[in-house]
Amino acid sequence: MLDGEPLIRWRWLGDHLGYLGDLTADHAVIALVPVLLALLLAVPLGLACARFPRLYQPLAAVFNVVYALPSLAVFVVLIPYTGLATRETVMVPLTCYALAVLLPTAVDGLRAVPEPVRQAATAMGYGPWRRLAAVELPASVPYLIGGLRVAAVSSISLAAVGALVGRGGLGYLFVDGFQRTFPTPILAGIVLVALLALAADLLLLAARRVLAPWSRGVAR
Repeated sequence: MLDGEPLIRWRWLGDHLGYLGDLTADHAVIALVPVLLALLLAVPLGLACARFPRLYQPLAAVFNVVYALPSLAVFVVLIPYTGLATRETVMVPLTCYALAVLLPTAVDGLRAVPEPVRQAATAMGYGPWRRLAAVELPASVPYLIGGLRVAAVSSISLAAVGALVGRGGLGYLFVDGFQRTFPTPILAGIVLVALLALAADLLLLAARRVLAPWSRGVAR
């Protein structure tokens, strides 16, 4: 309790279900669209790094440096270019952070395909692009989904910081609760962020089971 305020006001939660739903939907867009964009960038970049190994270390170093930058500082730096309280201010850095996670998994997945498998596909008449689509990318799916799980959960967490620059989805609940010394929205935000991260993780696990059913046997 804070200054006599109860930890949870259930009536407030009931009166603000629509508001909480809107914030959750906005948070999901801000957090997960960058992960999808990062995936679209990570696959061709990973393919280039797998084909040209000297390219990987410089790219990885750049994205590792970007990943180490404090998210709030990056949001503030982008405000003059993307505007205050815009999705782009939050989503651009989140895309870079997700790409820093996904690039190594894409490279590892493409490198994990055994050379005899590639040679067998070539012997069967598969050209480079058909071999990529039918052999190499499917074999890298478990690696990519593993990276997506990490990227999605971290992006959902970091997106809340965007509330400090006017666009943070569920992060508004933390700012509002702190400013008013009102713990109910803070606890609601914590629970909703955790549930959103859990839902994203479970969906990706289900996708791995559908797209790469053999990976369960390998894991066991």
